[in-house]
Amino acid sequence: MIVKARTIPLKLLILAAILRRLPLSHEKYQAILEEFKRREAGYQGEVSLDYYYRYLPPQKYRILHDLNLPDGDYNCQIDTLLATPESILIVDVKNMTGKLIFDTDNQQFIQINNDKEKGYPDPIAQAERHKEYIRKWLAANGFPPVPIDYLVIIANPYTTYVITVPNARKVKPRVCKADAFLSKMQVFEKMYPDPVLSEKDLRKLCRLLIKLNTPPTNFLLSKYRIDRSEILPGVHCPKCKHLPMIRKKHKWYCTRCDFYSVDAHLGALMDYFLLYEMKITNKQFREFARLDSEDTAKRSLHNEKLNYYGTKKGRVYYPRVFPW
Repeated sequence: MIVKARTIPLKLLILAAILRRLPLSHEKYQAILEEFKRREAGYQGEVSLDYYYRYLPPQKYRILHDLNLPDGDYNCQIDTLLATPESILIVDVKNMTGKLIFDTDNQQFIQINNDKEKGYPDPIAQAERHKEYIRKWLAANGFPPVPIDYLVIIANPYTTYVITVPNARKVKPRVCKADAFLSKMQVFEKMYPDPVLSEKDLRKLCRLLIKLNTPPTNFLLSKYRIDRSEILPGVHCPKCKHLPMIRKKHKWYCTRCDFYSVDAHLGALMDYFLLYEMKITNKQFREFARLDSEDTAKRSLHNEKLNYYGTKKGRVYYPRVFPW
């Protein structure tokens, strides 16, 4: 049973928003573009696993995709969590090309592609941290000590991988290609045959995890040390992507392609929420959309996609659902 459906990861949307609003000449642009491409490939790899998830017994498995759980100043991001009465399994998907080396001795993860070697955070060490996070969270919320395990799945069928000693015996059972996923699940079911969680426990667990889920927003700007002054304001043209559009005849007008739009500002609002925070005032919207008129901004903010609280200059708008 899918309890939390898969959506486009917010980190991917945030990276896309940064790329839309960062000058091409910016020194961080290429690094952000590379991360965007890597995360986009990762997302496609996660989607490809849906083919196998559908074979899991829905009456037994609770499936939660793309969890973002707060961990102090950091974020515990889990691609997919599978909960059953017997165990909890954390699934991490890698959709990478070339040859992958799990250097467990030095906690390194290395990709060799086209004779180029590149290092990434160790998914085994990351999975162990996520396992410990879930263990502590379960104990703090009064759940019985259910077994927790993890699986790193290589989604690209043409990718090869190597696990180095001395921990290969421990790590090897927890890494597999996508087409071996279901057989691995049978192994885990034999490892953990005894029910620990009741049906009530499972419902509570899923409900609390969804409530705890906190999509990240402006942390990527902090990660790349990008100041707000470096982000280009304005409304993009939906047709040619020119920035900025201007107000003309009570509509948004593109000076490059002569396109008119009534609601082009919604894209700017989405970018603002992705990059900064999930709320905005009339003044903040005017500054970001490059609007002079307070009344025009007010009319633009009054639409079916936003709720608000407060009155007059203290009014704050926020999305009904996000992303839309």
